[in-house]
Amino acid sequence: MKKAVVYWSGTGNTEAMAKAVAEAAGAELFTASEFSAAKADEFDSIAFGCPAMGAEALEESEFEPMFEDVKSHLAGKKVALFGSYGWGDGDWMQIWEDNCRAAGINLVHESVICNGEPDSQTLAKCKALGAAL
Repeated sequence: MKKAVVYWSGTGNTEAMAKAVAEAAGAELFTASEFSAAKADEFDSIAFGCPAMGAEALEESEFEPMFEDVKSHLAGKKVALFGSYGWGDGDWMQIWEDNCRAAGINLVHESVICNGEPDSQTLAKCKALGAAL
């Protein structure tokens, strides 16, 4: 089974989470700019990581366009979500999960979010998410 972890990170917080997920999953690690719909077709399981931006939204210049492009290629795959935020209360993740479910995407693990830099407990949750892939 081929696994990928795809992320965008502005401060390094979501990148640290992505590395923990990838390590536990034995997955290939990609930034959002390195991933595409054609690439998504090569994998059975994919974890996506993106921080909350602005008004509780996905990063809009690289991550969100990439995710919209690959979304229709995720049917039948194991998918998981993670990311960090610096304000608000994590509403962007609930919105993202709802968007995925509406598109018929199979989320295989509870999403992992953290406020700011991931601590050891958050990184352990990231590893559990990776293992679920």
